[in-house]
Amino acid sequence: MTDAPELVLGSASPGRAEILTRARVPFRTLVSHVDEAAVGARASGASPAQLALLLAEAKGRNVAAQVAEAGVERPTLVVGCDSVFEMDGVAYGKPYEPEVAVERWRLQQGREGVLHTGQWLGLVQPDGTLRSTSAQVSAVVRFAAADERTIAAYVATGEPLRCAGAFTIDGAGAALVDSVDGDPNAVVGLSVSTLRTQCEELGVPFTVLWDSSNSEP
Repeated sequence: MTDAPELVLGSASPGRAEILTRARVPFRTLVSHVDEAAVGARASGASPAQLALLLAEAKGRNVAAQVAEAGVERPTLVVGCDSVFEMDGVAYGKPYEPEVAVERWRLQQGREGVLHTGQWLGLVQPDGTLRSTSAQVSAVVRFAAADERTIAAYVATGEPLRCAGAFTIDGAGAALVDSVDGDPNAVVGLSVSTLRTQCEELGVPFTVLWDSSNSEP
């Protein structure tokens, strides 16, 4: 493949967008229309890691279908991602409500858990055909001990409400994470090294994405 395909990020996450921007990979964003709760209900019995992968695939396929329906003039890559935090064998997604985020932090402060990121990549051709590959990346996250005042102050920032596990390492939450064992980009929500491998599985040299990065995304 000589011409660089377009890349579509199937997520409105600012963290994922920033990762691609830093990696010099141009992209456009198209948000999926997936009922996460419904996917989770159908995945009863799935492990947290499996759930992350199922959600990523559901979102990626939804966006790929939108792309194919609109039509493309050149091969187009679609990446779908989702993250699930695991502690004591229990899966935790986004808390959404401040009270829930506070309870999460009371549980995880001074402890460690595993952040699972599912990553699906599809290649949509101009004729509408689709090839895809998926991967799951996990990282151990160790949290600092935090008192009630610190927890309340962090939750009051609003940052943890829409983050799996009620934290992120690319914002205010970095002050409350002691260490990460694994790919830090995956903890934010998108593993660039995994994306490179997935591109190559689909016959797309990752370097052609770099070569097309002379214009702003």
